[in-house]
Amino acid sequence: MRIVAALGGNALARRGQPLDLATQRENAAIAAVALAPLAERHELIVTHGNGPQVGLLALQAAASADLPFTPLDALDAESEGLLGYVIGQELGAELGTGRVATVLTQTIVDPADPAFAAPTKPIGPVMTKQEAARAAARRGWRVARDGADWRRVVPSPWPQEIVEVDAVLALLNAGIVPICAGGGGVPVIRRNGRLQGVEAVVDKDLASALLAEAVAADLLVLLTDVPAVQAGFGTAHARGIHEATPTELDALELAAGSMGPKAAAASQFVRRTHERAAIGALGDAVELVAGTAGTQVVLTRATAPA
Repeated sequence: MRIVAALGGNALARRGQPLDLATQRENAAIAAVALAPLAERHELIVTHGNGPQVGLLALQAAASADLPFTPLDALDAESEGLLGYVIGQELGAELGTGRVATVLTQTIVDPADPAFAAPTKPIGPVMTKQEAARAAARRGWRVARDGADWRRVVPSPWPQEIVEVDAVLALLNAGIVPICAGGGGVPVIRRNGRLQGVEAVVDKDLASALLAEAVAADLLVLLTDVPAVQAGFGTAHARGIHEATPTELDALELAAGSMGPKAAAASQFVRRTHERAAIGALGDAVELVAGTAGTQVVLTRATAPA
């Protein structure tokens, strides 16, 4: 089976943890242990988020007014390379040297996408409301609530095309696990026959769904820090959903900056390919593939909704 497994950004930097390299490496090692059994039994492509990391790089880049401005697409590329390096080393330690390779990936977006006028994608460390207000005033950033905290938000245009699909397939066909579309890939537009970076961050889950479709994957697995999609999330009546169709997922009220894109990505992949998607916890990766854990997204339900 050909699987695209998407690691959430919180798999490498959990909420509240320091964003130092040692902590991210420890988390990458945990992720590698969960992913290695999939690579041993299936064709595996790994994607990952970069929200906390690219936001930290933006803070570092803005720390000195004397240094040149670094655009967000370049920071996307930096974080993609850094995280691909860390994940690749840890997964390589599990699978063996030479079994893993990172591909710096570009994702084409539409310059007219309305997301550029309405930033919603949270990046960077969490802040208090007061810290967020100071950051907005000092740096001109847009900020928004993210759960109980506040974070910077940036445009997240819809991915249109993964540029390096052929390179990913070449690695896969050679028996190598590609790590790609990190942070959704570096967002680029076509202009005058060239690719040009834009100031945005592509959603990793939507880019992963697009990649999974392009490589004819049999399964898209979206790995996060909760066991399943919940109906009534945040209420006393919240309940995990084991199986759902795209239409049923569309009807749920899910957070735009977290579970919403995962549900949208899973629905898009299932609708377009008629294959299966799964959403759930990293530690349940093997069970998610087997269909016995998480939220299984299918075109047609085998049983009536609970």
